[in-house]
This record gives sequence, C-alpha cells and structure tokens, in this order.
Amino acid sequence: MAHEIRLATQDDYLEIMNIWESAVKATHHFLSEEDFNYFKKVIPKDYLPHLEVYLIAENKKIKGFAAAAEENLEMLFIHDEARGNGFGRILYQFMKEKSQLSKVDVNEQNPQAIGFYEKMGFKPIGRSEKDSSGKPYPIIHMTL
Repeated sequence: MAHEIRLATQDDYLEIMNIWESAVKATHHFLSEEDFNYFKKVIPKDYLPHLEVYLIAENKKIKGFAAAAEENLEMLFIHDEARGNGFGRILYQFMKEKSQLSKVDVNEQNPQAIGFYEKMGFKPIGRSEKDSSGKPYPIIHMTL
C-alpha cells in the first residue's frame, strides 16, 4: 500500500471534518445529534489549531487523521469507507514513533475502538462517567 503521512494545515480542516463525520456516524451511534453538532463546531475551532494533526493518504486521498499531545493519543479517525484496510494501525504506529504516547481515552460505547487499542497493546486502567467536555459519555482510560 503506497501511503503517505504528512502534517495537516488549516486547508485540510474541511477534509478532516468530513473524515471525522464519516467515522463518528459509523461508530458513535450513542452520540446525540445535538452533541454531534457541538463537536463538529468545536473541533476545528478549539482542538485542531492546538494540535499537530497528521494525515494518512493513499494516492493523495486523505483516509484518516491522528493527533497526540504529550503521552496522550488525542484522536485517531479513519474514514468509514477506508476502515479495515490497515490505515489506523499504520497511523497509530507512526504516532507512537513520533511521540511518547502511552495513553488513550476511548468512548465506552465504541467497542470497535476499544478492541483496536487492545490489539495495539493497550489495557483499560480506569473509567470516567463523563467525557472531557463534561458530556454523559463514559470514557475508558487505557494505557500501554
């Protein structure tokens, strides 16, 4: 698979949000429409500009993105149509080599993501009733 990984710029935000929307609609069935719209607004404004976001592309078409802050993997999303093709694993391994990441927080109601991170070597170490925005979506804290 000929893929490239590069740093995202503000010009990529629209495509990043398209990928986010596709991934979230496929895996986050628990998210209310109101909260979906809330995150859709705040991610490009309050999150992306403060993170080094990396894109994975194949034939110049962006398939997913990820960002880490210190030892936390903050986000890793693969377009729904590209899931199951190894992009998540490749992007995760790239992020791991690039940063000191050893922790990830995963929505409890997203068992596919929990399974993915377990395959990558993470173990659950704790749980929070609410997500980092204070919304009622339980989070599983995982570590390598």
